Amino acid sequence: MEDYILVLEHNATASSGERLEILAPVDNGGRFTDVVKEFAGQHVLTANPKIVEFLQANGRLLGHGSLSHSYPHCWRCKNPVIFRATEQWFVSMETNDLRKEALAEIDRVRWIPAYGRDRINGMIENRPDWCLSRQRVWGVPIPGFTCIGCRSVLADPTVIEHIATLMESKGADVWFEQSAVDLLPKGTTCPKCGGTAFEKERDILDVWFESGVSYAAVLKERKWWPADLYLEGSDQHRGWFHSALLAGVVTDRRAPYKAVLTHGFVLDGQGKKMSKSAGNVVAPQDVIKQSGAEILRLWVAAQDYRDDLRISPEILTHLIEAYRKIRNTCRFLLSNLYDFDPGKDRIPYEQLSELDRWALHRLSELILRVRKSYDDFEFHTIFHALNNFCSVDLSSVYLDILKDRLYTFRADSPLRRGSQTVLFEIVVAMTKLMAPVLSFTAEEIWRTMPEACKKSVGTTSVHLAAFPDITVEWINPDMEQRWEDLLHLRGEVQAKLEGKRREGVIGAPLEAKVTIYAQRANPAMYDVFKPYENFLPTLFIVSQVELVAVDNNVDANIMSDLSDGFGVVVDRASGRKCERCWNYREAVGKDVDHPTLCDRCVEAVQ
Repeated sequence: MEDYILVLEHNATASSGERLEILAPVDNGGRFTDVVKEFAGQHVLTANPKIVEFLQANGRLLGHGSLSHSYPHCWRCKNPVIFRATEQWFVSMETNDLRKEALAEIDRVRWIPAYGRDRINGMIENRPDWCLSRQRVWGVPIPGFTCIGCRSVLADPTVIEHIATLMESKGADVWFEQSAVDLLPKGTTCPKCGGTAFEKERDILDVWFESGVSYAAVLKERKWWPADLYLEGSDQHRGWFHSALLAGVVTDRRAPYKAVLTHGFVLDGQGKKMSKSAGNVVAPQDVIKQSGAEILRLWVAAQDYRDDLRISPEILTHLIEAYRKIRNTCRFLLSNLYDFDPGKDRIPYEQLSELDRWALHRLSELILRVRKSYDDFEFHTIFHALNNFCSVDLSSVYLDILKDRLYTFRADSPLRRGSQTVLFEIVVAMTKLMAPVLSFTAEEIWRTMPEACKKSVGTTSVHLAAFPDITVEWINPDMEQRWEDLLHLRGEVQAKLEGKRREGVIGAPLEAKVTIYAQRANPAMYDVFKPYENFLPTLFIVSQVELVAVDNNVDANIMSDLSDGFGVVVDRASGRKCERCWNYREAVGKDVDHPTLCDRCVEAVQ
């Protein structure tokens, strides 16, 4: 190519007598033609040593040596590629300002990720004219004809329309089966010399031209043009996205898409290219057969597709565990709605406990994050948000605390019904949010809801339901800040409980009494915890909690970190164990009719 360009540049400024001939003395078999008499019929690569000898014998060899360098090879048969200068069909990048208009359209398209814009912009800026023709045995033909008399090209729109009509009725093979005289409309003459004898074009169209104009058949016929999104691998900046852009600008003066999303390629767990010979292929059908289609879809959604994607049995095992966490969380939610009728039992937001309102606040943040991630095509964020919500906000905090209320409170108590109200809101919202990814699981959850809940959601399928909207009153930043302090305290208490369990002081957390020593100032944690004093046993899932105010001169053994503003001490709880709720209370044994129950459980069973 460099030699060819050099000759063009030279000839552009040279006089007619100094112009160089563009010479391509190689035939279709890679052999020298008769133009090179000394080597005619010899393959160009095997003739190299003889050419060196010929130049040396004629005193024209300036140097001879060897150099190790990369050289293009055919990706299929692995043989070296030979370059030849041959006649082709082109679309000019400068005529009708194609390059300029294509660059302008690039800036009107949304590129995901954003660096896709710079990549295709650089390609369009520097690309040569678009070569449309390929030398293949079969494909979509170029409907051109050459006059045998004057060698001018006949490219008449009327003729092209005639050929298109023939193909519509007889298929593309008609071009290869019939002669030029049968393909042309009767009476066709050469506009230049008036000749009537023509030969048909033997080249076919580049397959990327076919892909590039596919929008015309797929979208325009259905009034869907331009496309909302083109989606393919990152190599298609040079392929489909590229050809579609040029085709769209040429024919319609705009890009055929509003947005373009590109993704990386699938590699094995070590980041290596998959191949059968290496034995590292993870086939989609094998994943589906072993783990189900949901796991494959979850793996796709969990990856940051902007980079190359890795897959291996180990990676899939981690995703299976994450899937089980999401599924089991939904099972827990459903199992505690068996006696809940949203139409009758729903508790108004203002009457909910703060624990329930905190859960709805976290749910509202999940809805905001997931909906934005769908809009931004950030699918891996959706997976991580759902997984984190199930693992942390629900399993480790809300549902863990809630079990006592759900299992031991009176069935129709306001606190239990309030929690069921929140569980219902959570399972409905989560199912809607996961439906595009975990399609079967979401539908299974939707159909497994109790009948009263099904009536309330209004649709027979989750895939007929809209995404959940944000309920503004659920969002409470001030409460979120308070709960950050409470959950930090809870984490410290749990660490102390685990230490006492290892020492054998307690077995289960309900055997413990926790004393919180909280500073009145710098920081004033006592004021933060005091309003929640009666709630702290529920928050820690222990039997008893005592909150003690201290000044800054507190025993260092208690206040291990003054910056936290509190210290935690764990002892065994006083009183006896209630056989129903397992809490240790002084009231156990004081009711004659129920000597093994605490006062709270006596009220519930009565």
